[in-house]
Amino acid sequence: MSILFNVLLFLHIVGAAMIVGYWIATLRQPTVHPRQRDGAFVQLITGIAMMGILPMLPNADPNYFKLGIKFAIGLAVAVLAVIGSRKVKKGEPVSTGLAHGVGGLALFNIAIATIWQ
Repeated sequence: MSILFNVLLFLHIVGAAMIVGYWIATLRQPTVHPRQRDGAFVQLITGIAMMGILPMLPNADPNYFKLGIKFAIGLAVAVLAVIGSRKVKKGEPVSTGLAHGVGGLALFNIAIATIWQ
């Protein structure tokens, strides 16, 4: 189980890199890239899978309150990324707040994951 958990964790980090990386790359002209939407979905799917596996791991003491907050923020990132990518697909302008909401909330979620013990 720990190997599967580590593979999921790797993919989870890749999803975060997709969101934050594209956000940083477009800081001067903020927009939402379709790969940010894909990264948000990768994060949600792998995060849910890791939450399911976590109780089966030896010496695991999951903080479900923290995981619930991370899930809620991840869901918000995914919703914002879907809205932004639909606007891009239609050729409509993406507001700066929406673009920074996707990247900023994802970065905040990473901070929660790494700082909150």
